[in-house]
Formats: sequence, structure tokens, C-alpha cells
Amino acid sequence: MTLTHPLTVPPPTGTQRLLAAPGPGLDDHQRTHGPLPQVGPTTVGEIALAGVDGRGGAGFPLARKLEAVAGRRRRRGAPIVIANGVEGEPASRKDAVLLERAPHLVLDGVVVAALAIGATEAVVATSERLAHRVRHALAERTAARSGTEPVTIAVRALPHSTFVAGQATALASAVAGGRGLPEDRTVRLAERGPSGRPTLVSNVETLAQAALVARYGAAWARSVGSASAPGTRLVTVSDATDPAGAVVLETAGGTPLGQLLGASRLPAADPRRTRAVLVGGWGGTWVPAAALDAPFDVDGLAPWGAAPGAGVLAVLDDRSCPVGVTAGLAAALAGASAGRCGPCVNGLPRIADVVADLASGHRVGDLAGEVRRIAALVDGRGACHHPDGVARMVRSALDVFHDDVQAHLRGTCLVGGRP
Repeated sequence: MTLTHPLTVPPPTGTQRLLAAPGPGLDDHQRTHGPLPQVGPTTVGEIALAGVDGRGGAGFPLARKLEAVAGRRRRRGAPIVIANGVEGEPASRKDAVLLERAPHLVLDGVVVAALAIGATEAVVATSERLAHRVRHALAERTAARSGTEPVTIAVRALPHSTFVAGQATALASAVAGGRGLPEDRTVRLAERGPSGRPTLVSNVETLAQAALVARYGAAWARSVGSASAPGTRLVTVSDATDPAGAVVLETAGGTPLGQLLGASRLPAADPRRTRAVLVGGWGGTWVPAAALDAPFDVDGLAPWGAAPGAGVLAVLDDRSCPVGVTAGLAAALAGASAGRCGPCVNGLPRIADVVADLASGHRVGDLAGEVRRIAALVDGRGACHHPDGVARMVRSALDVFHDDVQAHLRGTCLVGGRP
């Protein structure tokens, strides 16, 4: 990629890229990264070459999203960009850390995306707590420039979010003044969002990665990481029984799970005690301790039926009953339903109830078989992918914790003696 002006500062080295600036202010940001180069016709191609994908959970390539929205702007009017900083995933803290420590890199990414698709308006949607940080960053940018910004960026503070509030259609609805519920849309957001305009919804980390690529190019971006996960990514590591103590790391793509757990220094991450790891988020996949050598990327996790998802690792050690932990997760996820569709309204509470019976040692029928039966019924039938995640999580628990499940079916618990 040829920049419209030479870099005024060298690019970050190592794996501290997104979090390279020593502070959140504009001066620290510009001393670390310099000014944002002009976005040109090659920018989207460079983002594609860099392999920038969605960091909110789906992993969809950003360049393809940009191309889809840009292709609709003539027929549907000027597009709009929505930066998703809601972070509805309960076990994730990475977006909050990014907005706290590098808000200007996120705002640069918003500008890159907007100019790439021909948008002049954008919205950063986040929690009420973080909205103040983003507004302060915008005020810094306004004070530092005498000219007009090429993109008008607004901040939308959303109330305490549910798990599904960060889903793309739900977020677009909330920003447009709607109820903020997932929609089973026949018309894609790229063609027409709730506002009637082509709409790009992208995670704040994804946009920050685009800002780095716009500055330094795809070759630099791919100089660390793996083939299926080039560059760096933010990862939230937590104790599966206590997400409040989560640690956020910036790491090269493809770093083995065990290394990530070790870097977190969490007590539950002691490899001598690790039983399993929930990968991707609460709606992710349990993998056994035997998977700790697996790279944290699509290729490395595929043999274990898992995916990076929202960049979450929740580790479970041998002091906690995995069946009980799974029951707690299933109940929380059932409670996070938007109440929009049958699989969520009926299926998820039923899954949670049966897993709770299993955790309690109730020996009534084939409880494990009933969980699998209901999970199969909700799979792929929801207005969003929330039911799919719950089904995936509980099925993987039945597989990874098979011996524990069998003990509970006999009325005992391998961890505590009795459920």
C-alpha cells in the first residue's frame, strides 16, 4: 500500500499494537501512531490482504462487509457506520479495555470504515460508563483541528445491555431509536438497516485493527500471528466461576491456549489444576485440558469443535463441579433471551431446567439425552444465534465432562461427593 504521506513515527513492534500507546489521550496516540493517512482506493484491498476479521464473535471478514455496504450506497443513499462497543458477551472485557486505553485508535478505525464506504456519519455505541471516555476523545480531536472532520461521529450510550444487545440487528435497531431487539431480517443491514440506509455494524476492535492497517499496511499486519489469524488480537481470560476477575491480553494470533492462560496469572489457570476451558464466550465450546497446546485460531481450534468467537477463554479448575458451572451458565443465558422467538422463550429455559436437574443429582429419566434433544430443536431456529450458542455450550459440556455427568446421573459428584 502506498501512503499519501510518509509515516512520521515507526510502526509498533512486537505484539503490543492496539494497546501500544502509553495513555488514552490524543497526544499519546499521535506520538505512538502519528496522523491517519488519507483513505484511498487501495485501503479496502489492504484490509482484505491483512485478514482483518470480525472480533465481536462471528469472525466475518471486514473487507467483505465494506464492499457490500459500498455497493448499495447509490441505490439506498448514504451509508452509516455503527461501531459496536456494547460488549454484550458477559465474559468479555476486551472492548471496554480498548475504549478505555485506545479510544482514538477506535475513532480512527471509524473514519477509515466510513470513508471506505462513502459514509459521512457514524455512531459509536457503548455503555453509559464508556460513552464519557469516547466523548472526551472526540472533544480532544475537535480542539486539535481547525478544519471540519470528514466524518461526523456521534456517541450513543446504551443502558445496561443483555447478552443479545450487541447482536448486529439489535444494535442497529437501538441506534435508530427502536427497541434494540434482534430481527430475523430478509433484507441485510448492508442493503438497508432500520434507518433505511445501508448500515455497517462492526466491532470496535475490528475497526481499530483497520486503523492500524491503514497506517502500516498488510505486510506489517501479517508480520506476527498465524496463517488463519494474522496480526494480534485481544483476549479476555477469566475464571469460569468468577468473570469479574478477568484479564485482557493483546497477543499474536495463533498463540496456544496454555500460553494465554499462563500469561493471565489467574489461580484457576494453573496447568496442574486445569480441567477445561470454555472457548469463545459463554455461548462457546468447552474443550478439555488436552487442548491447551492448540493454537487460538480457527485452524487450531477446529479439531476441538471450537472457534475464537469473541476472544474469550474461561478456565475451569479441579475445585469446581463442571456440571454445576454449566448449569449456572445455561440459566444465565436463558435469562438473557430477548423473548423474540420460540427457541429462546421455550427452548432455553427448558435446557436450563434439565441441566439444573442434572447438576442437582435428580435421577429422573435420561436427563443427558433430554438436553441433547432440546438442543437439537433450538439449533438454527432462532431470530439470532443466541440459541445456537447455548446449544453448543451444553452439548460440549456433556462430551467434555462425560464422567462427571455420569456421576451426577448416579446421584454423586466427582468434585464434592454429592451434588
